[in-house]
Amino acid sequence: MNTLVSPVSADAVIPARGAIGDVAAVVERLAREGRAAQRELARMTSEARASALRFAAEALRDAAPIILEANAQDVADGVAAGLSSAMVDRLKLDSARIEAIAATVAQVASLDDPVGQVMDETHRPNGMTLRRVRVPIGLIGIIYESRPNVTADAAALCVRSGNAALLRGGSEAVRSNSAIHSALVAGLVAGGVPAAAVQLMPTQDRAAVGAMLAAAGLIDMIVPRGGKSLVARVQADARVPVLAHLDGINHTFVDRAADPAMARDIALNAKMRRTGVCGAMETLLVDALFPDPQGLVAPLLDAGCELRGDARACAIDFRIAPADADDWDTEYLDAVLSVAVVDGLDGALSHIATHASGHTDAIVTDDSDAAARFLSEVDSAIVMHNASSQFADGGEFGLGAEIGIATGRLHARGPVALEGLTTYKWLVLGSGQVRP
Repeated sequence: MNTLVSPVSADAVIPARGAIGDVAAVVERLAREGRAAQRELARMTSEARASALRFAAEALRDAAPIILEANAQDVADGVAAGLSSAMVDRLKLDSARIEAIAATVAQVASLDDPVGQVMDETHRPNGMTLRRVRVPIGLIGIIYESRPNVTADAAALCVRSGNAALLRGGSEAVRSNSAIHSALVAGLVAGGVPAAAVQLMPTQDRAAVGAMLAAAGLIDMIVPRGGKSLVARVQADARVPVLAHLDGINHTFVDRAADPAMARDIALNAKMRRTGVCGAMETLLVDALFPDPQGLVAPLLDAGCELRGDARACAIDFRIAPADADDWDTEYLDAVLSVAVVDGLDGALSHIATHASGHTDAIVTDDSDAAARFLSEVDSAIVMHNASSQFADGGEFGLGAEIGIATGRLHARGPVALEGLTTYKWLVLGSGQVRP
């Protein structure tokens, strides 16, 4: 596989800045090329697409030194620019993370292909047979920030499900994204996939985002992955259907009937395993009748987490600072946590209904009735019982990877993987029927 990726320097993989002509025209050209490539991709067999992804996984492994060199420059620039520790953590790659990226691409190749799946079949009294069959959506635009692994994850999911991808990563990861994209495409092409099936926007000009959002009829769906301002802009300006991934203002409610040791372990993991991921807990809700609130908050404080609480939470431990009104609606993505003491399940449900973002919310309890009510009444994409919110991840759900966690209510919800990147069409099989 070493012949798939040329040994170029990290600087050589920086996308061109400026001097690419009219940005809207560039986006239109890329979209048309992507649509043509998608038609070729859709004609490939499922095994051929899977095989190409396995080539791509090996190409990523072979290109690890180039990717690491590119990433080191991005990280250095990010630190110099004052990126937060959480943003730097999202951006930084090492050998283990590159191996995980490659392994994810290979895993996606092994997943069942949803394309062509018969969703249901009915037989009409007039003798016609009707089938609903899964088909690719088409050309999917992915606009994302910080995490270079999204370049590979999104591309792999799109290719496996017969979709083409037009990627627009953030400027903070420009070298990393380009290095990953170059290796990935080299592997895909070696496996017979047209190069234009996975394209990376060749400019960081913000006008490119606007052009993608306006490309109705060329781009079939936009998936934004990033901060609140990015997603808000995409939703406000898009003329293309959007599959939105909003804030992860995730709650863990520790019920009065929770096992104290389990509650402690879940809360610590939900916040501190990785603070910069969208599944991290941002608010801890503690039942006023929970027997050991000190044992719940002390491990978090001892681990270096800053806690901001309401008056009753502040009374638990002198190290908890008073929260302000904005804290309950903040996705910290850092070692900061809001804590509120609530009056039982009703208090928790009321707080979540007011402040949750619809991403992931969890209850810790041994009371099956309380758990059942929480699972039923919390209207989030992912609702958990006795588990850490850090499991809010497509890989952990057995989906291989995810293109994002959709927090809306239409088309797809929760981790969006292969099935979420398909739509369906009706096949009507007749034998000469005419309608009276």
